[in-house]
Amino acid sequence: MKRSTLITLAVILVVIALFVYMSTARATERCTVCMEFNGRSNCATAAGHTAAEATETAHSTACGPIASGMNETIACGNRAPVSVQCRTP
Repeated sequence: MKRSTLITLAVILVVIALFVYMSTARATERCTVCMEFNGRSNCATAAGHTAAEATETAHSTACGPIASGMNETIACGNRAPVSVQCRTP
């Protein structure tokens, strides 16, 4: 492999590692939210600084695959979760 290719790969890996670290460094809570909408269900896990922040993010993420279009996404987001489980990592 060329030296420039190795350097490029190293830089890309460092950027990815930095992104992951910056995304999770302040995360002190991890929550899993399960949603049901229009006969479909999905669960998602998210991390956040607070349980409320992690729950909100997981709620939105869980609605993504089971809602199509803006109207359904909003309707799913307004529904109460089937289950919420939070823990400190």
